[in-house]
Amino acid sequence: MQRIFSGIQPSGIPQLGNYLGAIRNWVNLQADHECVFCLVDMHAITVWQDPEKLRTQTLTQAAILLAAGIDAEKHILFNQSAVSAHARLAWIFNCVTRLGWLNRMTQFKDKAGKDRENHSAGLYVYPSLMAADILAYKATRVPVGEDQKQHLELANDIAQKFNHDYGVEFFPAVEALIPPAAARVMSLRDGTKKMSKSDPSAQSRIELTDDADTIALKIRRAKTDTGVLPADAAGLADRPEARNLVTIYAALADLSVDAVLARHEGEGFGPFKQALTDVVVSAIAPIAQETTRLMQDEAHLASVLRSGAQRAQAIAEPIVSEAEKIVGFLK
Repeated sequence: MQRIFSGIQPSGIPQLGNYLGAIRNWVNLQADHECVFCLVDMHAITVWQDPEKLRTQTLTQAAILLAAGIDAEKHILFNQSAVSAHARLAWIFNCVTRLGWLNRMTQFKDKAGKDRENHSAGLYVYPSLMAADILAYKATRVPVGEDQKQHLELANDIAQKFNHDYGVEFFPAVEALIPPAAARVMSLRDGTKKMSKSDPSAQSRIELTDDADTIALKIRRAKTDTGVLPADAAGLADRPEARNLVTIYAALADLSVDAVLARHEGEGFGPFKQALTDVVVSAIAPIAQETTRLMQDEAHLASVLRSGAQRAQAIAEPIVSEAEKIVGFLK
């Protein structure tokens, strides 16, 4: 089976967009891949994090992934900082990566904006660490969204340059696994903006720790328009909030947007929001309930991550140690 590397930052509580865009896909990929799932806490500190909050969120994130269906016995789940191979290979890759490549990274430009001089060097070079995360395991597939595709292309550039510079065929090419129909989930308060766990308002998102009552309240308060639901997707073209709610229903119910509209054509948002609540609660509330149960034993969660780190280290250490020998480090 091909090896997959998947990483998620333990900063903030994962929300519905994270679930539909990544976590649900990870669960499905376990059936026919060897999976390495990583809580990328080193990436998280590219912007300042409260230390105690980061520790708590790392455990919470682990609980959520387990509750959503990640199998930490058959696959590997760990936190990035527990495996030194990531940082060691990242430094080698920093020395391989060209500044011109990093200057083209659109995500840094988006995150830093006009204030780029005041952002951390870590935020600037984190694509090198992302490449190290993947290639420390010689993973050949990485599930990513469109916004991370550029970084995966850079990872391949880094691997090819390393191989060329040192005259080896050591690091493999990496393939992006982009779900063909990943739902683009937007804010419940503004249908033109992506749902985000960093949005100041918790009312803008469904979090994977929300219970049924919280989910129902957030959906009732979700922004809509005054129209009724149309007969087909074309009728949602200029109605971002309506389109978002229908898209969420379709993604969680495994239906097309047109199939959802066929069921609810002509309805106002009162009855539709109730139907949507039922669908969201059915999918998310069990994850929240299991997360709450798992969080009652933080020692167990820490043990799961330690065990995962040991197994991850067993794979990464020989690969990174050999890369260090290739570049001339005395071992």
